[in-house]
Amino acid sequence: MDTKFLNTFVSVVDSGSMAAAARKLNITPAAVAQQIRSLERQLEAPLIRRAGRTVAVTEAGARILERSRDLLRDVTDLHAVAVDDSMGGELRIGAGGTALTGILPDILARTTKRFPNIRIFIRTGLSIDLHRAVEKAELDAAFVLEAPFALHKTCCWELLREEPLVVLAPQSMADCDPHELLATQPLIRYDRNWWGGYLVDEYLHKAGITPHERFELNSLHAIAAMVDRGLGVSLVPDWATPWLEGLRIVRLKPPLEFEPRRLGVVWSRASIRIRLLEAFLDVVRKGKQVPSDQ
Repeated sequence: MDTKFLNTFVSVVDSGSMAAAARKLNITPAAVAQQIRSLERQLEAPLIRRAGRTVAVTEAGARILERSRDLLRDVTDLHAVAVDDSMGGELRIGAGGTALTGILPDILARTTKRFPNIRIFIRTGLSIDLHRAVEKAELDAAFVLEAPFALHKTCCWELLREEPLVVLAPQSMADCDPHELLATQPLIRYDRNWWGGYLVDEYLHKAGITPHERFELNSLHAIAAMVDRGLGVSLVPDWATPWLEGLRIVRLKPPLEFEPRRLGVVWSRASIRIRLLEAFLDVVRKGKQVPSDQ
């Protein structure tokens, strides 16, 4: 089977039409149609359903779509491994929500400047899911919170940033006691199903504070916006910039000593792209974040 035909199939699905795929691949629409027909004959199943100028994937096509993407990535990986003196190819990286908008953009900027031939596929998700994806070799590395469980023997984790808990409050409450705010004001709670939210819950128990809960959600930026609107106060990890502009809020340090949220990178030593991965990790380390200051 010609992997070029698989690439054409994926391009047609992603583009939504034969003509758009032809422009992307720099071939004629007739060549696109011919390659799709050849692939359908080889697989003995229809893959694309034509509807005027657009196309839709068939049930059979949907079943092979993700496997086709994986196979095309594997072919790229083989090339990267074979051409040992070329620092190119694709890395598969995961990132949680705050890492995606916080530390990752600067890391990607430094990486692409140093290695212009590198391609990076990024998957977003919860830290626990990204940890598992690295263990299963679905991802080469991920920017995640420190796991509350032992890592798989093939995996390594390195600290990049510590984020102590802070109380978010409107500017008008800047001189108030943080514990008094948590005990008397409506609480916009960071989701307890997330590791950072679990730390918040542990702190409140340690401090003996039973808050008056108003909302519970998993978006730190949304929590900050709600505090700005006077909907309550919150206890959250002091996450990396950028923050939303124009917020009239303050960050108050809680009085109790408590473990910070730890953000780092986990990677697999078993990756077949280990040379490229090590080069990427070198870029990460050279721009390592310092702990957040109050």
